[in-house]
Amino acid sequence: MMTVTVPREYDPEETRVPLIPPDVKALIQRGAPVEIESGMGSPSGYSDGEYRTAGAKVVQNRKALISSGDIILRVSRPPLPEIEWQKPGSVHISYFDPFNEPELLDAFLSRGIKALSMEMIPRITRAQKMDALSSQASLSGYVAVILAAERLHKIFPMMMTPAGTIAPVRVFVIGAGVAGLQAIATARRLGARIEAFDTRAVVEEEVRSLGAKFVKIDLGETGQTRNGYAKSLTAEQLELQRREIAKYCATADVVITTAQVFGKKAPLIVTRAMIEAMKMGSVVVDLAAESGGNVEGSVPGQEVVVGGVTLVGLKNPPGHVSVHASQMYSRNVTSLILEFWDDETKEFTLPLEDEIIRGCLVTHDHAIFSETLRTVMKEGEKNGAASL
Repeated sequence: MMTVTVPREYDPEETRVPLIPPDVKALIQRGAPVEIESGMGSPSGYSDGEYRTAGAKVVQNRKALISSGDIILRVSRPPLPEIEWQKPGSVHISYFDPFNEPELLDAFLSRGIKALSMEMIPRITRAQKMDALSSQASLSGYVAVILAAERLHKIFPMMMTPAGTIAPVRVFVIGAGVAGLQAIATARRLGARIEAFDTRAVVEEEVRSLGAKFVKIDLGETGQTRNGYAKSLTAEQLELQRREIAKYCATADVVITTAQVFGKKAPLIVTRAMIEAMKMGSVVVDLAAESGGNVEGSVPGQEVVVGGVTLVGLKNPPGHVSVHASQMYSRNVTSLILEFWDDETKEFTLPLEDEIIRGCLVTHDHAIFSETLRTVMKEGEKNGAASL
């Protein structure tokens, strides 16, 4: 019988929690005992009593808790010293950015830990209920619009009043993935006029269905990966894209950037010159601030004013709506566990031939299991770069 163990998040700024009481109950009903660290749920408003009522054991000693766990659940990456506390061969499930955390990977490998990366869940129909990257990105898009509306000294909808007609706010969304589409939908509900751009022409229909105008820029050959992520652009394509995007930024009241390339630094899209050409009082929200930033001058977790334009560098956007972010993430990880839970042995299985496991299992039996990660590491070695 394998125990599911959930420590408090190490980062004090992380307001999401990995598991909420209703999902504790779902795991226990399938025969998976759950132990949590006291106070684990408090950042999202869940008390120890609620977890006890759901059937979880509440533990005070953090090291003892982690040392006894068979499956360790977290939201974000663990601190290196705590990996040494885990049982050799135990399972770790969280976000942990495997492409940019070589020391973390080494620690997993040395302990023989089976590490599953939630950001690497494949975007296939069968895995939709486990796709934390999409669930959290959707909330990020919503948060971006709400924060922009709060900072913009205008109302979003058109209003016809005795004092005159108020024109709707113009919103320009760059990147029409999950976050971008939710940003479009949210801005539309608030009454804004929206334009959106994406390198993938395939998303035009979705953009238009949400009531936005799709901006077309001929960049030559672009497209998306088999998992639905945008492919990296060449330097020439990026420069052409910036020139055309500048025209739309200049007329926008709000610009929201969502462009990220999985496993790589986010592309710089909005330059300082473009910002300086925008209207005084405009707001730019950079959802990629933590992964390098789409906007020149944006700082993760800070607001910077450049030439009268407010740059909002969002840090952990889903954390701004932690109750629902925790609810969705908890359902994602619970779905992953139960998908591969053996009701007879009461164990979490890892069928290595399964498409979902092949996508998200990073380390296994003291080796890098992820083919995607191995490929990236080999490319780095050929280029004389670090191992990751």
